[in-house]
Formats: sequence, C-alpha cells, structure tokens
Amino acid sequence: MKKKLLTTTVLLCCFVVCFAIAASLSGKWTGSVKTADGNEFPLTYVLKADSGKLTGTVISPQGEIGITDGKTNGTDFSFSVSVNGTDVKHTGKYYATADTAGLDIDYDGMKMHTTLKRVQ
Repeated sequence: MKKKLLTTTVLLCCFVVCFAIAASLSGKWTGSVKTADGNEFPLTYVLKADSGKLTGTVISPQGEIGITDGKTNGTDFSFSVSVNGTDVKHTGKYYATADTAGLDIDYDGMKMHTTLKRVQ
C-alpha cells in the first residue's frame, strides 16, 4: 500500500513539473496601467521566453516598442523599454496556474503595477 501511494505521489509530482515547464510566459498579454494623475492606459505585451532570455514588444497608445535586457528566472522576469529616451524598468512574476502575470513598472521613479492576462 505504501509503495502504491509513493508511486502515485511521484507520478503526480512529475506531471505537475511537466505542466509547469510546458506553461510559458511566451505569448500575447494584455493589461492596463493607471498613472498617479488617474489616467489609465491599455498595454499589450507580446513576449517570447527562451532559455532564460526574454524578447518581444510592448504595444501602447504611443505605438509599438521593442523590449531590451529581457531575462527570465523560473517564474520571475524582467526587461526594459525605452520611452522617449527614458529607460522604463519592468519586473514581474508569472503565475502559471492562473495564467496571469503581475508586473511592476518603474517610469523615472513613478511606480505602477498591473496584472496581465493572456490573450487566447
């Protein structure tokens, strides 16, 4: 009985690990960010994660901008976007079970947060 329970537990853990590896930050994500003055801006991120590197673009009302310095480490990720010569830092965490990502944005000292949802 103990051997059967142990085998089942090990197989279940393997399945969960395989699912977590298959789940990826790669894809199209949407959200919106609210600035300190109350304005809200829609954002779309198209991301590609590959072996610890993160590439892609950000689409905002101002246009499409490529991301730089993109990195992933497990469920944590970071990248920068240049907006009018200002380097805007993005740091986030990917939640595979909810298929969402929490994203913190630092725009020249102004801190903002958004939750991104995958576009199906």
